[in-house]
Amino acid sequence: MLLHDKLADWHLILASHSPRRRQLLEGTGLEYTLADAYECDERYPDGTPATEVAPYLSGLKSRSYPQQLADNDILITADTTVVVGNRVLGKPADRNDAMSMLRLMSGREHTVVTGVTLRSTRATRTFKAETSVYFRTMSDEEIAYYVDTYRPYDKAGAYGIQEWIGYVAIERIEGSFYNVMGLPVQRLYTELNDFIEP
Repeated sequence: MLLHDKLADWHLILASHSPRRRQLLEGTGLEYTLADAYECDERYPDGTPATEVAPYLSGLKSRSYPQQLADNDILITADTTVVVGNRVLGKPADRNDAMSMLRLMSGREHTVVTGVTLRSTRATRTFKAETSVYFRTMSDEEIAYYVDTYRPYDKAGAYGIQEWIGYVAIERIEGSFYNVMGLPVQRLYTELNDFIEP
C-alpha cells in the first residue's frame, strides 16, 4: 500500500514557512496543512555538538507549537544548519555576514544538516540527514554578485543550491540534494511510513 493511502486517516501539519520546504513536501504528493506562524526562541545549549544543533532546534520548534494536536494529527517541524569545521552557520544577519559565510565555505567542504521532528499525540520522533557539499574557490566578485542578486538572507549558510551559485560553484555533493534545499524528503517519506506503523 502506498504511503498516500496509509495516511488517509491522518492529517499532516507542516510548521514551516520556508517556500522550499513547502515545495519539497508538495513534490511527494502527500497532502498537508500549513501551520500558522508562531514564535520559537531558537537558541541551543552551549556545548551542543555542531551536527546536533539542527535536530535539537527541530524538536524545540515542535515543542513550541502552540496548538493542541488532534488524535489524527502529525506535526512536522524542521531546521537546517550549515556546519564548517565545528562552526554552525545559520541565516546571515546582513550582507556582510552573508559574504563572510560564503568566503568561509569557498574552496572547501561543508556539511548541511537538517533535523526533522514528527509528533503526534502518541509519539515523537526526531531524525537528521547530513549532506557534504564541496564549493570550488570563488572570487569576491562572484560572491558579491550572488549575494546582491539573490539576497540569500533566509537561507542557512547564505546560499540556495537551486540558485545560480549551485550551478556555477558547487563541484559535488555527497548525500541528498533535497536535504541541502532544506528537507530530506526521501528520508521523511520513509520515516513517516515507520512512524504510523503500529
